[in-house]
Amino acid sequence: MGIRKLKAITPGQRFRVVNDFGSITKTTPEKGLLRPKKNSGGRNNTGKMTVRNVGGGHKQRYREIDFKREKFGIPATVKAIEYDPNRNARIALLFYADGEKRYIIAQNGLQVGQTIVSGKDANPDVGNALFLSDIPLGTVISCIEMRPGQGAVIARSGGSFAQLAARDGKYAIIKLPSGETRMILITCMASIGVVSNSDSALERSGKAGRSRWLGRRPRVRGVAMNPVDHPMGGGEGRSSGGHPRSRNGIPAKGYKTRTPKKASNKYIIDRRKK
Repeated sequence: MGIRKLKAITPGQRFRVVNDFGSITKTTPEKGLLRPKKNSGGRNNTGKMTVRNVGGGHKQRYREIDFKREKFGIPATVKAIEYDPNRNARIALLFYADGEKRYIIAQNGLQVGQTIVSGKDANPDVGNALFLSDIPLGTVISCIEMRPGQGAVIARSGGSFAQLAARDGKYAIIKLPSGETRMILITCMASIGVVSNSDSALERSGKAGRSRWLGRRPRVRGVAMNPVDHPMGGGEGRSSGGHPRSRNGIPAKGYKTRTPKKASNKYIIDRRKK
């Protein structure tokens, strides 16, 4: 798994850095695990644009991912590592011993032909899913639940991971990718290993057209607008725009937007780094 820097034979390729897709072993998705994916173009049910800078893009189909890993004790064989257009991590196609097929988020080092399993009796090997109560301290984990049975919600993107730092009573203390340290119930599940495609952060699109392929429309900077359109607009010449804030006037870059009395504050030991 790595990246490729293209030769500058066109202006769009001069700064383009792409993934080499070397880890992918199968190019056509499993038909039974595909679902249609409807794009709204940023419009609501009345056709009014409610989200700016969204629309277009290549047609995609959703791959159903097993985030819960609740098939306890049933071994599964990794049949393929595939590309998923809906995320920057790779996905693995599993064939379970009972005949069922499922997709999961692939971890770094997961190989075709490898057998993985989830549940209390699983070993802490790459790709296996265990309860936080059964994972050795200091283990690098990903695809972590926040509530038992909810399914993975933390550390799911390419190259992300967390670390199981300690256990205290019915809680596990997790060091998250953001730098935050928080408590999660030990009855929640997590997968062992780092999420695949760690090089996704090094990719460079090279041209505006590739953003359009991903469904991202042009975005106008606030300082380039008029005062009627944005709090940072207007001024003589190229003015800096004043205090950074959103189109609605909410300050950015340092302004805390988290509710001070939020119920989950008691589970956060250290806040994320600024």
